[in-house]
Amino acid sequence: MKLRGSLPHKNEEYGTEVYWDKRYEQEAEEASFDWFKTYADVANDIRKYIPNKAARILMLGCGNSKFSEDMWEDGYKKLSTLMYYSPVVIGKMRNRHKDIRPEMTWEVKDVRTLDGLDASSFDVAIDKGTMDAMMTSSTDVWDPSEQVIKDCTAEVSQVLRVLKPNAVFIYITFGQPHFRRRYLTGAHLTRNTSLEINQLGESFHYYMYILRII
Repeated sequence: MKLRGSLPHKNEEYGTEVYWDKRYEQEAEEASFDWFKTYADVANDIRKYIPNKAARILMLGCGNSKFSEDMWEDGYKKLSTLMYYSPVVIGKMRNRHKDIRPEMTWEVKDVRTLDGLDASSFDVAIDKGTMDAMMTSSTDVWDPSEQVIKDCTAEVSQVLRVLKPNAVFIYITFGQPHFRRRYLTGAHLTRNTSLEINQLGESFHYYMYILRII
């Protein structure tokens, strides 16, 4: 669907709650937009890395995307916690799905803290563009600010905290490995992991990073 709502004056606004609340307030109740890739684009990869349709899945930064909806239609019914730090869009998504997909729950949470989520309670976590939004506060991808590094490593650390043994964190982005690997490897990882990187697309490339707890 065509992108709706006001675009930010500066890219840094993508990393603010104020921008997203304003944008979602202006958009129609039924509006939706998928960043980077739709579920159909990556469905075969998702089925490969999440073979168990009963897996408990944590969606980090749902927005008004249809990605979760399409996963639910494909048999992944335990999309039990979907979050975004915009209460406006969470309210809209809760109303949209409460009768048709009652198993899906919608909570306002910050991916950097994941307050209230128990350790080792999810089989899968998926980020499609949320970490990228936090990176917009820095204009130099080669030398990101201390705040960007702090925010992104905090998200990954919290994701690893709430994932079960042998669980996977799937991160979909346009960011090339030499810009993103630093957040998915290093001393801030408190559990043993393996990292797999897949390139998506034929012209403009996207990437799927699969961080698996071992």
